[in-house]
Amino acid sequence: MSLPVPRPAATPRSRRTRPAVPLAPPGKIEFFHTRIAPGAAQRVAQVLESTWVGEGPIVRRFEQELARWGLAHPVAVNSCTAALHLALLAAGVGPGDEVILPPQTFIATGMAVLATGARTVFADIDPATGNLDPEDLPRRITPRTRAVIVVHWGGLPAAMDRIAQVARQHCLVVIEDAAHAFGARYCGRPIGSLSPFTCFSFQAIKHFTCGDGGAVCSPDAELAAAVRRRRWFGIDRENVRRNRYGGRELAVSELGLKYHMNDIAAAVGLANLEEFAPRLERRRKLGALYRQRLVSVPGVELPRLDPECDHAYWLFPLLVEERDRFVEKLARHGIPTSMVDTRIDTNPVFGQTPQQREQLQGQAQFEARQIHIPLHDGLSDEQVEYLLQVIASGW
Repeated sequence: MSLPVPRPAATPRSRRTRPAVPLAPPGKIEFFHTRIAPGAAQRVAQVLESTWVGEGPIVRRFEQELARWGLAHPVAVNSCTAALHLALLAAGVGPGDEVILPPQTFIATGMAVLATGARTVFADIDPATGNLDPEDLPRRITPRTRAVIVVHWGGLPAAMDRIAQVARQHCLVVIEDAAHAFGARYCGRPIGSLSPFTCFSFQAIKHFTCGDGGAVCSPDAELAAAVRRRRWFGIDRENVRRNRYGGRELAVSELGLKYHMNDIAAAVGLANLEEFAPRLERRRKLGALYRQRLVSVPGVELPRLDPECDHAYWLFPLLVEERDRFVEKLARHGIPTSMVDTRIDTNPVFGQTPQQREQLQGQAQFEARQIHIPLHDGLSDEQVEYLLQVIASGW
């Protein structure tokens, strides 16, 4: 009588099918990559040689080139924070008003609201995208609500049609915080052409940079003109009159600030615009590859992507199980990760109570699992393959 042969213990399918971990990264992998076009140095040198380094002809040319990208009446400023503040002022937001915004953003979005004297009211997000949930928006509207700020998290356009519909029903001004979304498109239309105001960031680590800077866009030429005046003390620089002694004859009637862009930053922007199209295409190809390779990895959920939207891919977020183990595993293999920004409504400056924050269930779900992995045009094909293999090998 033969004895039964013992069988080896069963291995979970998810572990059996995971590939081996690569030995080492092919070069240092950075989380962000600041790209400055080779032609920027020459453009900046020309500005310095001209000695006109403030707002001048290069800023105007930069705005013209932004318009060729489909941005509506772009007004170049020195930061996205300045852009948001100017948009809010031009929208008539002031003390006693309320502005609705998602907590999944950088603190600057809320600070711009406070700078007007208005109150921040936080609406929930869709945990599958990180963007404002249009179904929660109506619940946050009161008689004092004046505007809603929509953040395109990571470069993924929010549900603009539904948000715009709610805004029209309640006579609200829509302001898009597109700090992450330069180059993105919604239903075939460029972000920067949809709403009364759209605000961009050209800060140092963005996928399109001027070193620092931003822009306000509006399809309404009069609103854009109002922003243009306010970016420099409320003065219409194109039509300012001078007296016989060379002094300006001013009759300023609205609050303005020193928010203009300078020609040095605009020169960097012009150079970077010349090569931005292929760089954006590279990001989109990487984003598609990430989604293809990671969709079946156990413990990973990909954010929902509307097929009618063109993602800008400044960030690539994942929703992962056992996030601490995921982060530690990637760190051991030389791959940086980041949450980038956590919910801002927990900051005391915004005056939200814990009870108010507990209502935002979508934000809590997103916060508990979100993490971002490197995606930029500074990654080599070998680094991309290494990153994907490490994640596929489990944690």
